[in-house]
Amino acid sequence: MANLETYQEYQRIEDFEEDSPHGEEDLLVHVPEGLRGTFHQKNGFACMMLSEFFELFQFLFVVTFTTFLFNCVEYDILFANRAVNHTGPGQNPLDRNKVTLPDAILPSQQCTERIQENSWIIFLLIMAAIFWVYRMIKVFCNVLHYWEIRQFYIKALKIRMGELCNFTWQEVQDRLISLQREQQMCIHKKELTELDIYHRILRFKNYMVAMVNKSLLPVQLQLPLLGNLVFLTQGLKYNFELILFWGPGSLFQNKWNLHPKYKRAGNRLELAQQLSRVILLMGVANLLLCPFILVWQVLYAFFSYTEVIRREPGSLGARRWSLYGRLYLRHFNELDHELHGRLGRGYKPTSKYMNSFTSPLLTVLAKNVAFFSGSVLAVLIALTVYDEDVLTVQHILTAITVLGVVITITRSFIPDEHMVWCPEQLLQCVLAHIHYMPDHWRDNANKSETRDEVAQLFQYKAVFILEELLSPIVTPFILIFLLRNKSLEIIDFFRNFTVEVVGVGDICSFAQMDIRRHGNPLWMSEGQTEASVYQQAENGKTELSLMHFTIKNPHWQPPQESSVFISHLKEKVHQDAQGGPPTQLLLSEAPLCSSLLSNESGNAPDNLLASVLAHPILTASGLPGRDRRFVPPSTAASAAASVLASLSISHSQLPHASRSHSHVLLPSTHPDSTMYCSDRTVIDSMSASDSRIRSTTMLSEFALAEMSLHAIYMHEVGNLKGMTSGSLCLFNWDTRAVLY
Repeated sequence: MANLETYQEYQRIEDFEEDSPHGEEDLLVHVPEGLRGTFHQKNGFACMMLSEFFELFQFLFVVTFTTFLFNCVEYDILFANRAVNHTGPGQNPLDRNKVTLPDAILPSQQCTERIQENSWIIFLLIMAAIFWVYRMIKVFCNVLHYWEIRQFYIKALKIRMGELCNFTWQEVQDRLISLQREQQMCIHKKELTELDIYHRILRFKNYMVAMVNKSLLPVQLQLPLLGNLVFLTQGLKYNFELILFWGPGSLFQNKWNLHPKYKRAGNRLELAQQLSRVILLMGVANLLLCPFILVWQVLYAFFSYTEVIRREPGSLGARRWSLYGRLYLRHFNELDHELHGRLGRGYKPTSKYMNSFTSPLLTVLAKNVAFFSGSVLAVLIALTVYDEDVLTVQHILTAITVLGVVITITRSFIPDEHMVWCPEQLLQCVLAHIHYMPDHWRDNANKSETRDEVAQLFQYKAVFILEELLSPIVTPFILIFLLRNKSLEIIDFFRNFTVEVVGVGDICSFAQMDIRRHGNPLWMSEGQTEASVYQQAENGKTELSLMHFTIKNPHWQPPQESSVFISHLKEKVHQDAQGGPPTQLLLSEAPLCSSLLSNESGNAPDNLLASVLAHPILTASGLPGRDRRFVPPSTAASAAASVLASLSISHSQLPHASRSHSHVLLPSTHPDSTMYCSDRTVIDSMSASDSRIRSTTMLSEFALAEMSLHAIYMHEVGNLKGMTSGSLCLFNWDTRAVLY
């Protein structure tokens, strides 16, 4: 029955990411396990219940409507291949040969006979009915589960459902922490921290992020002619989670504890063989279900996208963050809405970077194809305007539709004639929002290889749909021939990187953001980490995740090792700020820098970020500053350090009441800057409630800008260390796993 649920996961071709299965057991006694960010982010009980029921009706509609189309429609009459003669009494002679829609629909008795005569259709309907009943039972269980969460929000957190959308996640989280202090919900520990809540919500997702970070999951394929490809779909991800976390034979004995036998190294080979058999069985099950899932995928994609493609053919040329990109770019302990917001802000810069690559040959071909297609389309449209009977000509509407699609597609290959070629600066803008990029992208932003790697994270929607359609065919082979070979590495990974936290259960040790255990010396943790190459998180994931979580949760008290790292980072920032440009100069350059980088948002945090990114360009080009004297050359790192240092100084001058956001840049901290004065004036003139909302929004925006500055600064410093540290010794994964 668990395998039947693959249907549900394969049907979700929409652009969203579902949480791991519901029902993690209650470590918080009075808190239903479903107290997750999803209840808050999905707007409460009513919206979640309706979504569940509409999914049921959607499945029922697709199956019923498809069966009707295949068995109850007379297509010879519909396509006018067979004449229809209406000879009833009182029938107008002129209408005797006119075909109506009821003429093409078979009577119910004849339709039923057709279905009964086709054993293949009956078998598919039985399979669909079994799955639908199973889904209906699960939906009712989920509704009961959502009701418990609703009661907890109303009675314990004192948040009514009508007001839920007015509360930020931080406010909900603060109420939960306060409730723990008052009522001791969690019996295993006195204080509940922000990190404990994130660990419970993101237990399995942190494991997935860590496995992608350590290249443990076989999602990168090397294929003949096609080269290196990344293939990760909703169906494949669902199978990974089913095998590892909550399916039959998974590594977890329940929703919060790893099975004890996987924590011992003595029988690792036997456990690896056992896991290999589970993967094989899951692969065979996917192979057997492949025809049914493939049919469902095709039908669901047809009903979902045909009208959209007809109305907006260019939508297939739009881009979206791939599922692999979401895992690769995700911080440890980053909630779904935090990730979606961050990647949403990076959408425009990434699109501009990808669109900056053009092929002169394709541009010439596209212009000419668009010209010829447009000419024919113009004639057809003119004829239909002159005489609408032209539309009755066979296939004339098809020709008009196809020509319109061709023109839309070809125009996507024609670059904007006003576009400025500056890939390095655009890639820096991308980095400011996505926070991660491989070291070899640096100074290679103009290379097609870099663009291809970015495309693996930021794919065309057409590629996304094609991958989802191919997923039922490809997934079984990935499981059987690739994932099975990594069984021993997976067993070692879960043994070595699982820790037990009181009141939370077993979690991925990377999620603790422990600099000593998982830090990377190249990412400003030199002398503070004891991690081997096998233990280190790649691409500064530990360090950047720690900074992101600290900024997002300013009340959180980091452990000693993490506090030392943050203090060391602040000291380094102040040192580098001495040689950086003055903050006032950066603020004065903000409008020019925003224009240079085509920043259209116009808000203060984005303008400040643009000035940091573009300042090295201005100084390198010899443009004078405000005082008409040439500014010494500087880097993005020194500019970011200058701004970050000024934030630290301005924070120390704030009243105690404003220090709750200790890591957040507040407006009007610079007396000479007019950049935020209008915002402060507006806030002062607003009501207390509106002022709180506006102030919270501004604080959030400036916190995002501060994290972007940290990402730029840490990447610049990390790359500098990487160039001077020489080559590192690489260890075999299996050998290091045994020694650890």
